[in-house]
Amino acid sequence: MAMPQTKPAPVATTDIAVSARSVSKTYGETEALRDMTIEFPRGQLTSLLGPSGCGKTTLLKIIAGLLEPNSGTIEVNGKPVTGPGEDRAFVFQDFALLPWASVMRNVAFGLELRGVAKSEREAIAAKYIADVGLKGFEKSFPHELSGGMRQRVGLARALSVNADVLLMDEPFSAVDEQTRRKFQEDLLSLVQNENKTFIFVTHSIEEAVYVSDQIALLLPRPSRVSEIIRPSGLRMKDVDNIRRDPEYLDTVDRIWALLRSYVE
Repeated sequence: MAMPQTKPAPVATTDIAVSARSVSKTYGETEALRDMTIEFPRGQLTSLLGPSGCGKTTLLKIIAGLLEPNSGTIEVNGKPVTGPGEDRAFVFQDFALLPWASVMRNVAFGLELRGVAKSEREAIAAKYIADVGLKGFEKSFPHELSGGMRQRVGLARALSVNADVLLMDEPFSAVDEQTRRKFQEDLLSLVQNENKTFIFVTHSIEEAVYVSDQIALLLPRPSRVSEIIRPSGLRMKDVDNIRRDPEYLDTVDRIWALLRSYVE
């Protein structure tokens, strides 16, 4: 079944933090993105969801300034992206921690690179270490932590630099299901409390519907936006009740019906 070529609905009365306009990207003869256009509302979480190889991570890296598009523009807060910037922070799938540094040093590392004084950066890092549930592990090293704890360190590091936009590339894929569910609940709290814009890559339909203000369904390569889905009613629900809510169940089924023909 072909995914419908519907235009994303406009975001009413909401500021746009990040916009991608007619972005295309090729790797040699492989066309990853073609005329990708999408807007990311300020203070909300948008999931990028689609079949494997559809360009989700490529788009995320272009927004981060880690890759250059062949054509098109990315704007963050109305300014064109020409490379990495302090207005964006990246949470990597593989944690990307410094193995020789403590949790405190890892979380404070971005601030250290910016020249923030040690006492100030450690105070900021301590706040976010506590916020992600790692208080008491400040002196621990990555090899002493579980995979879930290492991912929390990566998230705390991204939060500590106070970037407007957090780019998350399948951040929960390497942890067990119980830890993943707890991370999802924690992420909802962060979106509510941090007033940042989250762009979240996932392969999980259930995860996308659970955590997202909007879900961008991407077509197979060369990728474009097929449809924007906004499960708006779920944001008003208690986190314990979302997965039982009829809107959640119906949205999961609807997305699966759109994506199933692309599963090999």
